[in-house]
Amino acid sequence: MNRPLYPLAAGNFAVGTGMFVTAGLLAPISGDLNVSTAAAGQLMTVFALAYAVLSPVLAAVTARLPRKKLLLIALGVFVLGNALTALAPTYPLLMATRVLAAAGAAMFTPTASGVANALARPEHRGRALALVLGGLSVSSAIGVPLGTWLGTASGWRTTIWLVTGLGVLGFAGVAALVPDVRTAVSGRLAERFAPLADRRVLAVLTTQLLMFGAGFTAYTYIGSLIDLPLPAVLWAWGIGAIVGSHLGGRLTDAYGPRRMVLIGLAASTVFLALIPVANLALPVGLLWALLWGALGWLIAPAQQYRIVSVLPGNVPVGLGLLSSAQYAGLVVAGVAGGLALDGWGRAGVIALATAIGAVSVLFTLATYRPAAERESVPQTVG
Repeated sequence: MNRPLYPLAAGNFAVGTGMFVTAGLLAPISGDLNVSTAAAGQLMTVFALAYAVLSPVLAAVTARLPRKKLLLIALGVFVLGNALTALAPTYPLLMATRVLAAAGAAMFTPTASGVANALARPEHRGRALALVLGGLSVSSAIGVPLGTWLGTASGWRTTIWLVTGLGVLGFAGVAALVPDVRTAVSGRLAERFAPLADRRVLAVLTTQLLMFGAGFTAYTYIGSLIDLPLPAVLWAWGIGAIVGSHLGGRLTDAYGPRRMVLIGLAASTVFLALIPVANLALPVGLLWALLWGALGWLIAPAQQYRIVSVLPGNVPVGLGLLSSAQYAGLVVAGVAGGLALDGWGRAGVIALATAIGAVSVLFTLATYRPAAERESVPQTVG
């Protein structure tokens, strides 16, 4: 089962590096284009907004395409968008190219998760989704710190060329190893949004939005919140993300998604509030980043499993909506975090991130009942 999943993880590695590395490049981008740090942060916001809006639309438009062909088209668009980003001479053009890159990502990541779900046996579904999603967490551990260091040493455009190359490698892997999986996908846009009438679906999506809104309010502007060497902090966070994503899939298969979601949300919120403590010394900061990354990514496989359980007959649509909710959370994080940074400095960003995290815990406790947990636990545990 795992062999065709690795190229999907590699594609997500390219997508994740392209998305998340922006947080480590705010200073060189703002200096090169003569814009503020908050304005540079909106590059991540426009990527996330484009992703959230385009994901369901493009899923409907491409519904009749074979999944492998769609994966290749998606990575091709992502590569083109990043190549144009590396060449863009002005801030407005840079914004436009991020929309194109986001369109490729919006087609790739939900499709990759849908293919992984189709290839996996039910008792291993959590682990399969975690493996493919692991490309995003590994990008945080390797791609983002490397890209941040490279952007500081050689310019942010060099980092974007690196992302372009990673996309090309992902394309080659998918072309060589991923089978042409067929899944039932509706081509009607109205049907893409029909699950929103289900309160259980809305509860999963709202948790996803709040979870990413909290975490990325801090992560997007981490360079303004931490006085320690940024590549080292991002590296520790990424290592934690790999651990959390891997354990999250196994623990979800073993104990069910509800426990993983609630533990991860509560613990992540505590670590957001502890950002001032992280600044005390480098060892403290690295341990904090490691644990924050692990606890945050512990939730992701559980949330994917949760939406699959709620919409077992409409998995591609459910995963697409989950991705849209995730990136809607990043939009909230980019805009609200930028306003907080400009208005109240780092204390405002930390307080806002912690408050959104607390709301996510309270909302999930109120809407995710133990009955839903029993429905979601697999009958056979691997």
